[in-house]
Amino acid sequence: MTNESFNTLSDNELIQGYKDGNCACFDALLARYQAKVYGYIFSVVKDKDVADDIFQDTFFKVVATINMGVYKDENKFVHWVMRIAHNLIVDYFRRNNKMPMVPNRPDGNVIDTLKLHDDNVEQSLIRQQTNINIRKLVRMLPPEQRRVVILRHYGKCDFKDIAARTGVSINTALGRMRYAIINLRRLAQEHNMYIEL
Repeated sequence: MTNESFNTLSDNELIQGYKDGNCACFDALLARYQAKVYGYIFSVVKDKDVADDIFQDTFFKVVATINMGVYKDENKFVHWVMRIAHNLIVDYFRRNNKMPMVPNRPDGNVIDTLKLHDDNVEQSLIRQQTNINIRKLVRMLPPEQRRVVILRHYGKCDFKDIAARTGVSINTALGRMRYAIINLRRLAQEHNMYIEL
């Protein structure tokens, strides 16, 4: 099979070819996404050696998952690979105590909590997608939690104002925000949303 014929195959066809013993299929997959995955990793860690290690670990996990037969064919291969890379980056920062502490406060801004690196075009796009994903997740919250999140983060209201507008005590408004943040994190995991905060 020539390189041109690999280019016409879908990700899923290449994965199946690799499962069937054709290692060139995996090489074609790697070539297809190498620049995107490595570029993302390097843009965050800003260290070539660290980026090389994380990139290698990412594809070790990809190969291991495919070889174990537990990869789910959902036409989202690149999103899955990027999620693995993102998780390994987070692990790297945690191991090296470089991860900023996230305040576990109800008034913490979910969207602007972490800034790991300088903005560039790619990061702006990722942040835009994050905001879109968070809006989708907010719509899944129970109505009372959704209202508090909208008033706080989009309406820029303080909790005294939120309490007055929703007819509850400040403590109840704070509690709803706390549960909303917990639920947003859970929903993001359940829906496999790629969110970089």
